Amino acid sequence: GREGYASLINTDMKRELDHLARLLHMAVDHAKKIGFTGQFYIEPKPREPSTHQYDSDAAACLNFLREYDLIDHLKLNIETNHAELAGHTMEHELDVASAAGALGSIDANRGDQLIGWDTDQFPTNIYQCANIMLRVLKMNDGAGFTTGGLNFDAKRRRESHLPDDLFHAHVGGMDAFARGLKIAGRIIADGRFDEFVRARYQSFDSGVGAEIEAGQTSLESLDAYALGIEAPVLESGRQEMLENLLNDYL
Repeated sequence: GREGYASLINTDMKRELDHLARLLHMAVDHAKKIGFTGQFYIEPKPREPSTHQYDSDAAACLNFLREYDLIDHLKLNIETNHAELAGHTMEHELDVASAAGALGSIDANRGDQLIGWDTDQFPTNIYQCANIMLRVLKMNDGAGFTTGGLNFDAKRRRESHLPDDLFHAHVGGMDAFARGLKIAGRIIADGRFDEFVRARYQSFDSGVGAEIEAGQTSLESLDAYALGIEAPVLESGRQEMLENLLNDYL
């Protein structure tokens, strides 16, 4: 998470990206040579120490891996604090990585939203932990992690200097994710969120919607179709109701 530049005035960005990709390809080649079968990871981080970092978020990392033919060799390690620094939620970054089949591991921590740098605090937010574990339980078609796991990339606050503080930090973080796991399990077992999302996109399961997804339509054919039907009824996204429903599980 440190590859980037301080200023473009003295930087050849394309060449630096080429060099980074070459290094990663050499690492992959060396792993094959020595029989190493472990998983390589790349971790998105938008800034600190560089002004701009090439691995700024999950989407940027995936674009880099695809462009340089590395997508089959590296997965993403997503960190909560880095997601927040990139202007995203942790859930967003996990969904981006998971949708590409590239979510490999998680740095389980949190940041201070009032501070613009990497504070690496221990996770205590049950709401956030539940949303993270909901995605872990659904990744890889419900298989969860196949590599990696939850790693505490976190440290105590400067004033918390006693051994007891380290104990409470780790126990609290583990408890938060354990409770998040139980909540996520109840949400999945109940099925109401999955059913709502399924119903919201059901017009793409058959008819012209299915034809669009299958690539069997064109702008001309859809224009003719739209002119021949009544104006569709726009369904509500029901965001407020769903947010209230999520609170019922906490």
